[in-house]
Amino acid sequence: MSNPVANLFRVPELKDKILFTLFILLIYRVGAHITVPSLDVGALRVQFGQLQNTFFGIYDMFVGGGLSRATILALGIMPYISASIIFQLLAAVSPTVEKLQKEGEDGRKKLTQWTRYTTVGLAAAQAYGYAVFLQSIPGAVQTPGFLFTFTTVVTLTVGAIFVMWLGEQITERGIGNGMSLMIFFSIIESFPAAVARTWESFVLGEITVFALAALVAVVISVCAGVVSMTMAARKIPVQIPRKVVGRGRIREGQKSFVPLRVNSAGVMPIIFAQSFIVVPGTVGAFWPNSWLAGLAETFAPQTMAYYVTYGVLILFFTYFYTAIIFNPVDLAENLKKQGAFVPGVKPGARTAEYIDRVLTRVTLPGSVYLALIALLPFWIFDIFNIQTFFFGGTSLLIVVGVGLDTVQQAQQLLMLRHYDGFMKKGRVKMRGRQRYM
Repeated sequence: MSNPVANLFRVPELKDKILFTLFILLIYRVGAHITVPSLDVGALRVQFGQLQNTFFGIYDMFVGGGLSRATILALGIMPYISASIIFQLLAAVSPTVEKLQKEGEDGRKKLTQWTRYTTVGLAAAQAYGYAVFLQSIPGAVQTPGFLFTFTTVVTLTVGAIFVMWLGEQITERGIGNGMSLMIFFSIIESFPAAVARTWESFVLGEITVFALAALVAVVISVCAGVVSMTMAARKIPVQIPRKVVGRGRIREGQKSFVPLRVNSAGVMPIIFAQSFIVVPGTVGAFWPNSWLAGLAETFAPQTMAYYVTYGVLILFFTYFYTAIIFNPVDLAENLKKQGAFVPGVKPGARTAEYIDRVLTRVTLPGSVYLALIALLPFWIFDIFNIQTFFFGGTSLLIVVGVGLDTVQQAQQLLMLRHYDGFMKKGRVKMRGRQRYM
């Protein structure tokens, strides 16, 4: 166990999971390069070059450039993630959804089915809008009309359903979360090309040695900061009292803790903030001759209004999303049912107030950290005028977060295999002793 990386392929179960995951991801990436019929990709790329700072640019990053190439898997896993977020938000306002979440396995199965049906509807709506958008680009569609719209909607909707199925297969039979891994590989696919362009600019003298060294230092420091803040947590001590169980058996008191992560909301606040901040640019791109174009210029990247608004939106959505996914009242009730309590705090409502107060304080540095991670790349690129390499806060958080989660799952499987072997050795020794007794 001293070198887990060397043991990854020595464990048959873990080896099969890794190979299966890589095989599914290979299928996904191959499908992400098959273009929709009757389309001129060159004209589409020219148009998307003008939409990098809009909603289309963000969406294209999550699907690995499939949207700018109009591939059969252009919608990617985003319709399923959007449907999942919708039901997550509905749990805070809908008693029916909240009840299903608390019903255990049966409730989760029903919510999963509802999520799948919603995914199909969202995919069909997005596919129709994308088909209309493609036909609005001069020279992009060879034979526009009803037939192109119908075939594109069917193709993209089926592609989104197929991607959803691939993600579920990775989650069930592979290693890691299938949906997250698909976004992970879609993002890192563009990294080698960006590194190559940056090195070419350095060779041509467009980037100085100092600028390149500063870029490498920022990338390393930001990655280290993301790892440390992702793992950081505030531990609330919990005391489980001594209790009589069954026929006179006594369960000794235990000390435990409830971890409150500094970044409980994950990457979602940045995604929400980006979805709002690109609205002026997206609207201005479709109506360039109206007053909306001036609004788009005001909130364009590299402007103070963009930085301030973006940072404030991240702070707001961090608290907003944390309040949705973490309920101090439910946690306090669960502790009370188990007979556990926070030392010095009365069970019930007082415990809920205490947890909420601690969570509010812990979330503040987490939200500031998210805002800095999201804005730091923009500042570095502006200072050194680097246009060839780009790593956004959203992409960096996703890559590091998914990587940490996958590594932790691999370590758990290795530890399980290790303890299984230990128990098997123990049983063999016990059998040997029994033979001579």
